Amino acid sequence: MDQNAGSFVAVRRLSGAGAVHHHRHHSSPGTRVASSLTVTIFTPFPFRAPAAEVVGVSTAWIGRGLSCVCAQRRDSEARLSFDLTAIQEECLHRLQNRIEVQYDSSNLEHQKALKALWRASFPGTELLGLVSDQWKDMGWQGKDPSTDFRGGGYISLENLLYFSKNFPKSFQELLGKKNGDRALWEYPFAVAGVNITFMLIQMLELQAAKPKSLIGAVFLNLLKENDRAFDILYCITFKLMDQKWLDMHASYMDFNSVIKSTRRQLERELLLEDIQRIEDMPSYRFLAR
Repeated sequence: MDQNAGSFVAVRRLSGAGAVHHHRHHSSPGTRVASSLTVTIFTPFPFRAPAAEVVGVSTAWIGRGLSCVCAQRRDSEARLSFDLTAIQEECLHRLQNRIEVQYDSSNLEHQKALKALWRASFPGTELLGLVSDQWKDMGWQGKDPSTDFRGGGYISLENLLYFSKNFPKSFQELLGKKNGDRALWEYPFAVAGVNITFMLIQMLELQAAKPKSLIGAVFLNLLKENDRAFDILYCITFKLMDQKWLDMHASYMDFNSVIKSTRRQLERELLLEDIQRIEDMPSYRFLAR
């Protein structure tokens, strides 16, 4: 390999010893080495840092139950691999079970949840049916919301319902687009919610057997502390996304750019050293009950 190439630092924490060992390897030219503890992260998911970007990681995260291995592959890429505790595995499996459930319009529990979302969104307004033009008022693409759940599954409905019940003030503000100088062509509220669920699942790598990124590993620590961490993060993300929308003076066609910016902000916040609970994230303060 080229001796003038850059380098990255691979990290492995020895189990039980609490020590961090640094192993220097050559990497592709142009790779930067950040200060403090650094790792190179490669990811196949959209909206993530590009290949060969080095992300600085505080040493404070090594030792919070994160056992990390950074392996060198034959194609010169590096991947992080985190070993999970039994509790973390259990929490991840419970969340994965929720993610695997698809919305079923014939399921009475799913119908009940959808009706509950309507009542929380438009209290006092009678719903004429599970298939009705009324649903467009909530930001579904058509008169049958079940067709929009395909991307996010039943958990995307659970996320919306959790938001409506636990942070009703923020939920109503976003639903009614009550704050800020709004665009002529606004994002559809409900469809945006489904997209947020999908984005979070991808960002946190929740369909993998174990996380391959520090972001995913950090989230599992937060999930261990609160089994509703994903639902709360969803609420944080929705409110943050709306704030980004206003800050960027965005319109309908800018939605993907807003989502990318929101994701980058979430990743930065999750890596802050003082985040012990999901409620410690700075953007949590935007939510109002």
